[in-house]
Amino acid sequence: MRDGTLISFLRSLIARPEFGPFVLLIGEIVAFTMRSPAFLSAGNISNSLAFTPELGMIALGMTLLMISGEFDLSVGSVFGFAPIVMWTFYNAHITSLEVGFLIAMAIAAVTGFVNGWLVTRLKIPSFLVTLGMLLVVRGIALYITSGFPQRTWAANSPLMAIIVGEFSIGELRIHTSLLWFILFAIILGYVLTQSKVGNWIQAAGGNPEAARARGVRVSRTKILLFILTAVLSAYAGVTSSIRVSAANPNSGTQYELEVIAMVVIGGTALTGGRGTIIGTVIGVLILRMMRNGIVLIGVPGLAYNIFIGAIILGMMALHSWLERRHHAGT
Repeated sequence: MRDGTLISFLRSLIARPEFGPFVLLIGEIVAFTMRSPAFLSAGNISNSLAFTPELGMIALGMTLLMISGEFDLSVGSVFGFAPIVMWTFYNAHITSLEVGFLIAMAIAAVTGFVNGWLVTRLKIPSFLVTLGMLLVVRGIALYITSGFPQRTWAANSPLMAIIVGEFSIGELRIHTSLLWFILFAIILGYVLTQSKVGNWIQAAGGNPEAARARGVRVSRTKILLFILTAVLSAYAGVTSSIRVSAANPNSGTQYELEVIAMVVIGGTALTGGRGTIIGTVIGVLILRMMRNGIVLIGVPGLAYNIFIGAIILGMMALHSWLERRHHAGT
C-alpha cells in the first residue's frame, strides 16, 4: 500500500509543470559549478541576484496574462520608457522624484489599459496590438530624449533606497529589489492559486465562452492583467535605472522575447489556461543563471540565444510528453 502511495505521489510530482524546469535548474547549477567553481561564489551569486528581479517582475505579470490567453510584446518598451518619464520630470525640476515615479506608473497603467481595451473590445489579436504599442512607446522614449540617456545620479531621495537599497548577509550583497520580487511572487502566487480571481484568470484562458456563461467577466479580467503587466514592467524599468544610474531610451530592447521564454520554460501554456508562478520563478532563474554561467566558462555571450532556443525547444517537448502521459493515465 505504501509503495502504491509513493508511486502515485511520484507520478503526480513528475506530472507537475514545474518538475521539468526544476530538474533543468539543478542540472544547470551542477554543470556550471563543475566547470567553474566561481559560479557558486558569494560574489557571483550577488551579481546574479542583482539582475534577476528586474526581468523576473515582468515575467510575473506576463505569467498571469499568458494564463488568461493573451501576451504583451510592449513590456520591453514600457521598461525603457517609465524611467525616462520619471527622470525627465525630475531633471527638469517639474516634480519631485516620488511624484515623477507615480506619474510613470500611471502612464504605464494607461498603456496597459489601452492594450487591454483594444484586445477585448475591438477584438484585435494581442500580438498586433502590443506590437504596435511597442513601437509607439519606444518611439516616444527616443523622441523625448533625442536618443540620449537621462542622468540619474544627482537625485537624493529615500525612494531610491526603498526600491534598490543594498545590504549584506555575510558575504552576499543583496538589493531590496530582490525582496520586492519575492513579495510580488508570493502575492501573485496566492492570487492565482487561492482566490476567485485566480479561477477567473485560468477560466478566461482555458475556455473564455464557458467562463462568460458562468459569470466570469473575461474582458475586465484581461484588461486588469494588461494593466498589471505594464505597471510591473514600468516598476522593473525604474528599478534598473536606479541600479545602473542611467535611464536609456533603448533599455529593455527584446526583453519581451526573453520574458516570454522564461514564462514558457516555467511551464505556462502559450494557449492559455495553465501555468504557475513557481514555474516562472524557476524559468527566470534558469535563463539568468544560463547567461551568467556561459560567460564564466568562457562561452561567447553572443551564443546565449542559441542556449535559450535549445532550452525552449527541449522544455516544450518535455511538457508535451508529460501532458500526454498524464492524459493517458500512465
